[in-house]
Amino acid sequence: MDNEWTHKTVLLNEAVDALFADASATAGGTYVDATFGRGGHSRLILSRLGPEGRLIAFDKDAEAVSEAARITDARFSIRHQGFRDLGELRPGSVSGLLMDLGISSPQIDNPARGFSFRFDGPLDMRMDTTRGESVADWLATAEQQQIAEVIRDYGEERFAVPIAKAIVARRQERGPVSTTTELAELVAGAVKTREQGQNPATRTFQALRIFINAELEELQQALEASITVLQPRGRLAVISFHSLEDRIVKQFIARHSREVYDRRAPFAAPVAMKLRSVARIFPSDAEVAANPRARSAVLRVAERTETI
Repeated sequence: MDNEWTHKTVLLNEAVDALFADASATAGGTYVDATFGRGGHSRLILSRLGPEGRLIAFDKDAEAVSEAARITDARFSIRHQGFRDLGELRPGSVSGLLMDLGISSPQIDNPARGFSFRFDGPLDMRMDTTRGESVADWLATAEQQQIAEVIRDYGEERFAVPIAKAIVARRQERGPVSTTTELAELVAGAVKTREQGQNPATRTFQALRIFINAELEELQQALEASITVLQPRGRLAVISFHSLEDRIVKQFIARHSREVYDRRAPFAAPVAMKLRSVARIFPSDAEVAANPRARSAVLRVAERTETI
């Protein structure tokens, strides 16, 4: 396998430590790395497991699945699936569940994947290149209003309308945008001002990647599934890299960390809370200095309550 692009796992020890807070459950527990990536978290989890332990990993990127094949530990298995499929696991069977959201450095740094405006490459951005349509395919037919809504909603981009107009005008004049450089240049021409140090295309690329991979919808599905598959006192650890993801995780944990009363039945017993919020953890200054891509990361940890 090509090792040209390397990956530094963010919040490696902090995330795995959070999963193994209950030492009595480690020996024979089943753990899930819902986003294998390049396996940094998975390898550390395996080092903590006892002989009867088990680790199940998920990833919809075929390159990540190929990397996982290098792990020969019999306690480990990989599924070529997104973490929206966590609900396929047996209810109450998981001792710890880790989700490391976003994209890995090899995905960003490989021009052929089309995730970054820093390299010229095909405008793809699919996590799973074996299925679905690329960003270029979608931009070739999408309505201007659709494009603007995606860039505004998923990128929080205030110049979404001018950017969408520029993409559609280019399509009508010279054909669809097909490369990362073409898109970045179009965005730069449409964006009037930008925060110091940020490329004008940053928010647009983020928005299109999130949209084409249905990342936020998949996150919501995976979080809901976590409630079902976690055993009592099982830990949920989620690493987010931007505000849209973190808001979903924060609100999910908060919603399930309180008793719910039915106002239509004031004397009925409340629905018991399902999670207990445990921690919010940020990378250390030393980690950010060594790996600038860690600077926006936040780890939220919750624990399944005793009653299911």
